[in-house]
Amino acid sequence: MDWLDVLQWPAMAITVLATWLVGSESAGRRKAGFWCFLVSNAMWVGWGWHTGAWALVVLQFALAVLNIRGQAKADKAERARQGGKADREGAPG
Repeated sequence: MDWLDVLQWPAMAITVLATWLVGSESAGRRKAGFWCFLVSNAMWVGWGWHTGAWALVVLQFALAVLNIRGQAKADKAERARQGGKADREGAPG
């Protein structure tokens, strides 16, 4: 058995961990979940390439793009919230 054959198990575990983390109320844990998802995407691509599971490879690239898009939108929303917070803090009260 090749080490790439067993790559699916840690990939699965990291995917489950990532899913748990992105459901957190903590921004830091959500960010860690994002990075875990990207690591799991890379692992699934490696395993899928090795086994010839081309639909899985394409899926993982699509999911990585969607994760990056979601993180960019979350970062933009956070910057907007921080900007609004700074405006409120500077207003006379």
